Amino acid sequence: MNAFNRLVLLILALLLLAVPVLLLLINWGLIQADVIDQYTGYRDAVRALGDFSADALTTGTRAVIAIVGALVALVALLLLLREITFGRRVSRSTVMDDTPGRETVITANAVKTLAESAAREVGAESPSVSLASDDDSYIVFTGLEVPSSDNYTELAARARENIRRVLGDQGVPVKDVEVTVRGTAL
Repeated sequence: MNAFNRLVLLILALLLLAVPVLLLLINWGLIQADVIDQYTGYRDAVRALGDFSADALTTGTRAVIAIVGALVALVALLLLLREITFGRRVSRSTVMDDTPGRETVITANAVKTLAESAAREVGAESPSVSLASDDDSYIVFTGLEVPSSDNYTELAARARENIRRVLGDQGVPVKDVEVTVRGTAL
């Protein structure tokens, strides 16, 4: 997804969150309707909001409005969280070979699946992988559980090396692999 599409989704998510909050602030009297009219010029819409009476709604109508509002808020929150990476720049795909006629691109989901399989291959249980990208290469963060009979340090080192080897064999550019042991598998 290019930067323009991401910007549009981010603005849409912010609007889907900001408009209901603004309406609630008007409804609770924290912001006067005249102030909103001063900036937007939509007197008729403000008048309709001012004339709105929640007492006139039936219980079924209130339930439908609540469900629709919750769904809109959930979609807005999901869109917003999808675009915020909390300091990590995540690549959705990476070009592995840009030779004309042999162009090859690998998606982040494929890289995650390869890394999880490589960790399972050396005996890790329930591996989970997250990725960050740095200059067209991946930083692989792997969390795994270790069987109680295995050595934590040895399994983490084997998993790290196997992930690096498997991704390298497939031509995936890897900058670093970090392995964290979450606990023991029962």
